[in-house]
Amino acid sequence: MNPVSVWDELVGQDKAVETLRRAVAGGRHAMTHAWLFVGPPGSGRSNAARAFAAALQCPDGGCGHCNDCRTSLSGAHPDVTLLRTEQLSIGVEEMRQLVSRANVAPVNRRWQVVVVEDADRVTERGADALLKALEEPAPKTVWLLCAPSADDVIVTIRSRCRELRLVTPPVEEVAQLLIRRDGVDEVLARYCARAAQGHIGRARALALNDEARARRHEILALPARLNNLTDCLTAAENLVASASQEASDLTAELDAREMAELQAALGMGTKRVKARGTQGAIKDLEDQQKARVKRFQRDALDRVLTELTGYYRDVLACQTAPGVPFVNADIASEIAAFAGRTSPEQTVRALDALLDARKALEGNVAPQLALEAMLLGLGRASHR
Repeated sequence: MNPVSVWDELVGQDKAVETLRRAVAGGRHAMTHAWLFVGPPGSGRSNAARAFAAALQCPDGGCGHCNDCRTSLSGAHPDVTLLRTEQLSIGVEEMRQLVSRANVAPVNRRWQVVVVEDADRVTERGADALLKALEEPAPKTVWLLCAPSADDVIVTIRSRCRELRLVTPPVEEVAQLLIRRDGVDEVLARYCARAAQGHIGRARALALNDEARARRHEILALPARLNNLTDCLTAAENLVASASQEASDLTAELDAREMAELQAALGMGTKRVKARGTQGAIKDLEDQQKARVKRFQRDALDRVLTELTGYYRDVLACQTAPGVPFVNADIASEIAAFAGRTSPEQTVRALDALLDARKALEGNVAPQLALEAMLLGLGRASHR
């Protein structure tokens, strides 16, 4: 189905969309050369930035179906550069290349737009390279940076950007998007939107992938199965192994293709091998690929923590605020039974264990150790 405009998928973001529309229209003080899109996971930060980029290039302000809109959204437009890293950070060399690209005059004489989807991953040296571009912007260049919150971005960068806040979209609007855009059955769409807690990407993955729904059910069954030390340690081992396998499955084909392309560029397998720097180039690529796998594994474990946090949130609601709608309404009877076996104090300790695990993973603690500690905490909170 053809979109009515580039703003169609920004559900629940009326205030932000209105701000962006005014900027595209060129209202007084409405436009600026650097924007920082912030909002919780799943709110659509990068989608909003892409939509804005398309609207800036579109003669009609974002019609959604012209060539400028389609190529801007896909990353094929000559005056729109999209950067989304699969590494743990964005370094200085990558940022210098981006700054160099941003200083080129736009081909179509409208705007040169640069979208950085993970601005919170820019290193300090990378931020130094970006800072000069923000302080002395090219006349027709617009920077669109995305991050979970302004605090996640280096202060010298965020102070030079106009902040645009997005919010978690309402469950019903996410469900309607799944129905309208992806043709999802109405009942399944509502279930997935609620289970994903308004996270649009997660809701879509649940709606379109039977395996994703099965993994979710396995995770939500964990709290009731943590009866002893062995159960906790086994569960930690299984979760880490599953996350590692998921990361490997997602990256294996890309890793092989990148290595083959590098070896061909180095002349390996021919008589024209470029010996100087060959091993160094291969090692650099291997290091980058390992970092990408690590990020994908971390993302998979983050989904585990999110699912379990939603579970214990429902347990606490059942214990202290009867009548509050559950995130996991599909297993309401199981949650009620679990809530009856434990106390609110235990549930709060379980939520603390999940928060500690998130902090540990962000601090680069080994996933196995972080999850063992977390599950032992959940196990203690599962029994009176």
